[in-house]
Amino acid sequence: MYSPQQTQTLQTQTKHFLSILNNDDATNEIEDLRNVLRFHEYRYYILNEPLISDFEYDQLYKLLEKIEQANPELVTKNSPTQRVGTSLNEGFETVQHLVPMLSLANSYNAEDLQDFDRKAKEASGLTNIEYCVEPKFDGASISLIYENDLLVRATTRGDGVAGDDITTNIKQIRSIPLSAPFSKYGIQQIEIRGEIIMTKGSFAKYNEWLTQQGLQPVANPRNTASGSLRIKDPKEVYRRNLDAFLYHISYYLASGKSQVVSRETPNIKHQTDNTLLATSHSPLATHSSQLELLWNCGFRSPQKENKVVKNIDDVIAYVQEFESKRDELPYEIDGMVVKVNSIELQDELGMTSHHPRWAIAYKFKARQATTKLIGVEFQVGRTGAVTPVAKLEPVYLGGVTVSSISIHNEEYIKEKDLKIGDAVLIERAGDVIPQIVKSLPDVRTGNEVDIDFPKQCPVCKSELFKEDGEAVWRCINIECEAQVVEKIIHFVSKDAMDIKSFGDANVRLFYSLNLIKDIPGIYTLNLDETGTLEGFGKKSLDNLKAAIKASKQQPLHRLMYGLGIRFVGETTAKTLANSVEHLLDFKNKSEEELQQLDDVGVKVAKSIHHFFSNEQNIKMIEHLEEIGLQLKNTKKEVVASGGLAGQTFLFTGTLAKLKRSDAEALAEAKGGIIVSGVSAKLNYLVVGEDAGSKLEKAKKINTIKVISEDDFLDLIK
Repeated sequence: MYSPQQTQTLQTQTKHFLSILNNDDATNEIEDLRNVLRFHEYRYYILNEPLISDFEYDQLYKLLEKIEQANPELVTKNSPTQRVGTSLNEGFETVQHLVPMLSLANSYNAEDLQDFDRKAKEASGLTNIEYCVEPKFDGASISLIYENDLLVRATTRGDGVAGDDITTNIKQIRSIPLSAPFSKYGIQQIEIRGEIIMTKGSFAKYNEWLTQQGLQPVANPRNTASGSLRIKDPKEVYRRNLDAFLYHISYYLASGKSQVVSRETPNIKHQTDNTLLATSHSPLATHSSQLELLWNCGFRSPQKENKVVKNIDDVIAYVQEFESKRDELPYEIDGMVVKVNSIELQDELGMTSHHPRWAIAYKFKARQATTKLIGVEFQVGRTGAVTPVAKLEPVYLGGVTVSSISIHNEEYIKEKDLKIGDAVLIERAGDVIPQIVKSLPDVRTGNEVDIDFPKQCPVCKSELFKEDGEAVWRCINIECEAQVVEKIIHFVSKDAMDIKSFGDANVRLFYSLNLIKDIPGIYTLNLDETGTLEGFGKKSLDNLKAAIKASKQQPLHRLMYGLGIRFVGETTAKTLANSVEHLLDFKNKSEEELQQLDDVGVKVAKSIHHFFSNEQNIKMIEHLEEIGLQLKNTKKEVVASGGLAGQTFLFTGTLAKLKRSDAEALAEAKGGIIVSGVSAKLNYLVVGEDAGSKLEKAKKINTIKVISEDDFLDLIK
C-alpha cells in the first residue's frame, strides 16, 4: 500500500511530530498527522511490522486528540480518533445486507473436493478449473459497506438476509480502515465480507488482564471475538484488540452509475470506459485479484495466505500442507476455503438458497488434546437410558473449552479401558462433538480407580435393566423423576406440541415447586400461583396460557411424537397418525399389524405395542382427551381423498424453491405419506442439490421414481 518513498516520507514526518509534542501548535499539519497515524496502524495491524513503539504511537495519538479537542471543526469522519465512540444505544438496529450472506458447503476429505470439482466441470462444460484456496478463519462474520471511500456501515451476519448494525464497535478494530481508496478503482459503493478474529497473542494478553482484575478468563478466541461485536461499551471492544480479515466483495457500484452492479449483475464492461473496471485485466476479474485489491486498499485480506492453483489435485495438496502447519499461525483456523478463481465462472455456476456452487469449505481433521478424567456422573434420559458422562479437567480444544463428554454406556467404558484419574486423549469429531479417543495407560500412576457402572437408577434407586442385544442399561420405573421431567420437556418442545415459553428451565422449575408432576399436569397447571416467581409477569403468563391452550389443537402426529415412544421419530409419528381414526385405536393393534405400515419395523412395532399395552399410559391419554386435547385424526378424510393418496415420498439434498418441511406438507395435503428411508415401499424420491447416499440406494431399486423438485411441483398440481 505504501511505496518505499512514501514510507521514508512518513517516517520523517513521524520524527517531526514526535519532536513537537510539547512545543509547537501542529494545527496546520493535522492531516499530515492523521496520515502518519494511519501509516503506523497499517504497519502494526496489517503487516505486523511496527516502526515505532507503542508508547510513541500513543504520544502521537494524544497529540491529534489535543488538536481536535481545541479545534472541533477540524474533526473528520475518518480520523483515527473516531474509532473510539460513545456507548451504543440500548439495542442494535437490524439492517438488510445488500446481498445475502450464504453459508458454505462443507467437505472433510479429498473425495468431497473431487466431487465438488466434478460438479463444477459438468455445470460449466470445462475440462479444468483454476481455484483460489485460502484459510477458513475461526471468528465472527461481518459485512462492511463503503461509500465514496468512507466506512458507512458494518453489520453482523445475522440470519444471512439481515444483521445487527455494529458500526461503532467495528470502528474500534484498528485493522479495518475508516476510509479506503476504492474510488481509485472506479468504485463508488462497495460491500465486502470478512471475519473478526482474536489472535492467539491478543487472547493470552486479554486473559492475563482479566486475571489481574480478579475476573474469570474467557474460554477461547472465537467466542470472545464474536461476543465482542455486540458489547454496549465500544471502549471494551477496543481493549480486546481484535483483528479482521476481509476476503470477499459481494457488491459494488461503479462511480457515476445509478444502477446496481452486484454479483447478480457483474458485467460492467460496457458501463464505464475510464476506470480499471473496464479493462480485460480488471482487479475484479478473479477472486485472487480482488484479494489483492482489498490489500492495496489497506485491508488485511488473506492475500499472502491464499494460493491460486491450476486443478483440484493441487487444491488437495495445498490444503493438506496447510493443515500440517495450522498451529504455527498466530490465529485460529478450522479449515480452508476453495473458490473458483474466475468471477465470470462463479456467476455462471450460481448458487443454491443455502450456499454458492463455486465455493466449498474443507474442514480440517478433528483437533485432539490430552486431559485428565476426574469423575463420572450418571444421567437418566426420558426413555430411562442411563448415560455416563465423563468429567474432565477443562481443556481448550478446537475453539471451545471441554469439561464434559458423554461416554455412552458400560461397554464403551470397557472398550476404551477408562478409569477415573486416567490421562485421556480427546478430540472434537468434525470440530463439533467432543469424544474420548483412548485412555493412556502407559502414564498411569497406580492411583486410578475403576468406573463402577451402577446396578440401581441413580435417581429413583430402582433396579436397572438391559435388554438382550443392547448395550444400554435402563431404569424401567416410568415414575422415575428424571424420566418424568425429560418426558415433559420433550412433550412441550418445538417439534412436538410446540408450547412456546414452556422450555427446559420452566419445566424443571415448575416440577421442583410441585406445580406440575406429569404431562397432563401441563394443562391443569395453576399459572396464577407462578405470578410471584421472578420473571413471570402478566404478559409472560398470558403468553404461556395462550400457548398451552393452542397446543390442544395440535394435529395427532405431533401428539404421537410428543408422547416420547421409543424409536418413534417425527416421520414415523406421521405414518402412525395417518393409519388410525383415533389415538386409542393403537390399543387394539398387534405387532404384526403395525409392521404392515410403511416405516415401521419389528423393533418399532414392539415399542409401540408395549407403550399402548401399559395401563398407566392409557389412563394418561384418556386424561389428555378429557382435558381437551385433539386425539382424532382430523386429516384422515382429506388424506384419503387426495390425488396422491397412499403414495410414499422421501426428500433428499437441498431444495431450491421450498423448505423441506413445506414440501412434505404439500405432499401430505394431497394424501402422500412421508417416509424416513429408502426401501421397496418408497414410491418417489425427490432429489435436490447435493443428494447423497439415498439417491445411490434408490437407483438400485427399479420401482422407485427419482424426480426433481420441479417434477414434484408439477406432480402435486
